[in-house]
Amino acid sequence: MAPSTSSGARVIALANQKGGVAKTTSVASLGAALAERGKRVLLVDLDPQACLTFSLGVDPDALETSVNEVLLGAVEVEGAVIHCDDGFDLVPSVIDLAGAEAMLLPRPGREYVLRTALEGSRAAYDVILLDCAPSLGVITLNALTAADGLIIPMPCEMLSHRGVGQLLDTVADVQKILNRDLEVWGVLPTLFDGRSRHAREVLADVGERYELPVLEPPIPKTVRFAEAPAVGRSILATAGSSKGAQAYRQVAEVLLRRL
Repeated sequence: MAPSTSSGARVIALANQKGGVAKTTSVASLGAALAERGKRVLLVDLDPQACLTFSLGVDPDALETSVNEVLLGAVEVEGAVIHCDDGFDLVPSVIDLAGAEAMLLPRPGREYVLRTALEGSRAAYDVILLDCAPSLGVITLNALTAADGLIIPMPCEMLSHRGVGQLLDTVADVQKILNRDLEVWGVLPTLFDGRSRHAREVLADVGERYELPVLEPPIPKTVRFAEAPAVGRSILATAGSSKGAQAYRQVAEVLLRRL
């Protein structure tokens, strides 16, 4: 039986098994926007590529503790936390996490490892955001099992529809077997070019196609997102008045109403 859900932080997973969908950018930007509003926020990097960790100015090669040690039971969550300049905390990732999947496979209740690890930290935060790897492996299943809500970042391009159906099939299985409380909070349209008719058509289609809420406004495509990781900050710190930063603030307001 699944562990009971504790009071405290709401846990939100951002997942899409397709890469290049602005998932990591969305985690960092929404985390910064929620922190701006005075929320206590924890980000958890669950991707062995450690893109979120890198983008926030943390060198994975210099870390002694990370989410890898948390999942393997070597340290508690608080033992791996790093405070970031954007006002939130981070549990960083390292390349060793790629081997954690194999080590978790033979464990009984392997899908509940992250959920159990986060139980002791929920009281210290208002929101915990999980940055999932672009896969549907054991660690992503851990994220879905630990989460109260799922947000699916998806570029406004027709090919980006591919794989969303498979993700939703996995979510349905998780809801039946592992986490009955998991809700899909919606699709987050990213890399949106409002001048493109194709992008507008995809945006109009995605909600109907999958019968999902569409979080608004869509996140515009801008070079400002590429510039922010170079200084280890989110776009809210490096280009706070840009359209991209303002869009993430508005999406964060939508999430706050749900929280």
